[in-house]
Amino acid sequence: MSIVNMSGDHEVDGLRHRRTRSVTAAEDIQKVERNVRKAQPDNPCHRPRDSLFSWTSGFDNFTGLVNWAFLLLFMGGFRLLLENFIKYGIRVDPTQWFIVLTGKNEGGSEHPSVVLTLYSLVPVILCLLTEKGLSIEIIPHGPGMAIHIINLIVLVLIPMVAIHIKGASFSLMGATTVCFVYSVLFLKLWSYIQVNMWCRTKTKQAQSKSGLRRQSLSYSNLKTKAEKKAATSRDDIDLQDVRIVHYPDNLNLRDILYYIFAPTLCYELNFPRTSRIRKRFLIKRIIEVVVGVQLIMTMFQQYMIPSVKNSLIPFSNMDVTKATERLLKLAIPNHLMWLLFFYLTFHSFMNLMGEIMHFADRNFYCDWWNANNIDTFWRTWNMPVHRWAVRHLYIPIVEMGWGKMTASILVFFISAFFHEYLVSVPLKTFKIWAFMGMMGQIPLSFISRYMEVHYGPRWGNLVVWASIIMGQPLCIMMYYHDYVITHYGKALLDDYSHV
Repeated sequence: MSIVNMSGDHEVDGLRHRRTRSVTAAEDIQKVERNVRKAQPDNPCHRPRDSLFSWTSGFDNFTGLVNWAFLLLFMGGFRLLLENFIKYGIRVDPTQWFIVLTGKNEGGSEHPSVVLTLYSLVPVILCLLTEKGLSIEIIPHGPGMAIHIINLIVLVLIPMVAIHIKGASFSLMGATTVCFVYSVLFLKLWSYIQVNMWCRTKTKQAQSKSGLRRQSLSYSNLKTKAEKKAATSRDDIDLQDVRIVHYPDNLNLRDILYYIFAPTLCYELNFPRTSRIRKRFLIKRIIEVVVGVQLIMTMFQQYMIPSVKNSLIPFSNMDVTKATERLLKLAIPNHLMWLLFFYLTFHSFMNLMGEIMHFADRNFYCDWWNANNIDTFWRTWNMPVHRWAVRHLYIPIVEMGWGKMTASILVFFISAFFHEYLVSVPLKTFKIWAFMGMMGQIPLSFISRYMEVHYGPRWGNLVVWASIIMGQPLCIMMYYHDYVITHYGKALLDDYSHV
């Protein structure tokens, strides 16, 4: 058997040697032929070459074509700007911005959105007091967790009930702000409760292993602690500058308020901090936020509103051709506004809050624009939510014994719920389009992966971009159609379909 293998190896080596010699001989022949042709008196100008658009040419400098594409895109966009100006004139009205952003159009003098925003501190304080009781074992674990669950459920229900009862008193911007604030608080308090539960469990395990019981809070204990602090030598001052907070010393109002305003959804006892505020950096972010808000309002007022209103009748009549044309027309300003909103939120505003709060972790987004499939996009475009979902949902579910697919579906389910919550509750139009759109990301992820594997990463990236560009305006058209029918009836469709 070994003799056969050895003879086979010799044959393979001989074949490789012959191929190497054949390639070398071919190159020598071409070189000799080239030299002979150059020696001819006809001054030859041809040689073996591939066309530049052939893959075998090795040419990859298409900078001019990229410039041409951008110029053509600019000319097409400029034509749309002129068409919009000729058809609708200047629709930008800064006074309307002020009315919408400040809630001046809220009915009466109650200002319920302001009241609910201020009331959001009550669940935060209740959560802190409950954790305090759990840490000193005044509240048992079971009743304490029940209090937390009820607090979180009520936190989500408060905007729904208030907007349903006093719907006429809420402006759209006020209702949206309230729902957003309460959604963020829900995620933050979930993380706060879970992290403190982890710390409490580990502390009890450490105490049970060492055989020591937690000392009761008494005057003698306080005196002992004070004497220990007073006995700290000056040599330890540098060590004390790095203040490491241990459980349960983190359970105070200052700590939880810092966490509430910090640009993160994941709680830690010791956040990474910066040593100072960079004034120039802070001013740049403030300018970006101010200018960005103006640009978003301008695009919404000048381009989004006419396109959405003009799409109402074709969409209601199910005129596929006209509805598709309106969808494509709405897709461009909506996508530009979404990109601007992404930069304004995840770069400008979050860096602004991070700088003010000395928060050092500024990884708010990754290169989602290079995502070759839907899974990668959702893991990279919103890092605070992604970290929260992985840390507080995905990993605990997997550790409980459930499969990774089940954990992923549950994560998408929670995300779909809050997407629907942030749209349906302010509009007072309870549909499931945003929910279905998010759950539809699961089969879309398989499609994008199939395109990536079988046709290359570029096609997977195209699927990601197509879903972003076309999915959002379709949801906007559906919600506007349902909003008009729900609140004004089919008889008034014509009144809400023209600018």
